[in-house]
Amino acid sequence: MTAGPLRRATLTADLRALGLRPGSTVLVHCALSRVGRVAGGPATLLAALRDVLGGAGTVVVPAQTAGNSTTSRAFRAATAGSGPAGVAAAEAAIVPFDPERSPAEGMGVFAEHVRRQPGACRSHHPQTSFAALGPDAARLTAVHDLDCHLGERSPLGALHAADAVVLLLGVDWSVCTAFHLAEYRLRRPPVDRAYRCYVRDAAGRRVRHDFQALDLHDTDFPLIGRALTEAGAVRRGPVGGADCRLTDLRVAVDFARGWMDEHRR
Repeated sequence: MTAGPLRRATLTADLRALGLRPGSTVLVHCALSRVGRVAGGPATLLAALRDVLGGAGTVVVPAQTAGNSTTSRAFRAATAGSGPAGVAAAEAAIVPFDPERSPAEGMGVFAEHVRRQPGACRSHHPQTSFAALGPDAARLTAVHDLDCHLGERSPLGALHAADAVVLLLGVDWSVCTAFHLAEYRLRRPPVDRAYRCYVRDAAGRRVRHDFQALDLHDTDFPLIGRALTEAGAVRRGPVGGADCRLTDLRVAVDFARGWMDEHRR
């Protein structure tokens, strides 16, 4: 017998059982397809989250955009073997970042749904923006410096200060953006590298930005997540059909910093 679609009440109960609490600020990474067939799609999941969080809670999602950058993995993969003329043509075709209109790329349908909600706020970094919905949304997304993708002067720094939690819905630790904040706090942080991206300014002009920022890495995130789980800092359970994890962002970042200081070379 085929199970029916997942309803709001079921998702709400699952999120509560996982340990999500009223009034929390929660950074959500989500693969909705792994949650299962949800009646109403991402709108139902968002409603379930808000049922649990109540009016004082805030939902935050990554709203990253790699398509406006010539230094992103996506651009480099798309132009591999193209030659100088092909690369130049691809760069000329880049659509500049607009925080009001640019869709989140590769972040999943739930993140894009949150970004498009009335009242949602989005940080203005052209590569690693975040979107938020709730009473703290404007404050959490207000600061996001160009040379600080995922550090202290980004929404991750604000989330750390706000004692947020991280919710992984059907995704693994490889996408746990919060771990990147730890890289800025290492005894020996990663070296800087060059970045280039395009944005649309207030006058509608296409503007190029070249800047230096940390060369961030995520290849060891699954190992960090496993160690964090073994340390007893992760609550794990099902939400719909997805294996999900919930952890305190401060605990995760502090743990990741210690792990990286010990294991990275």
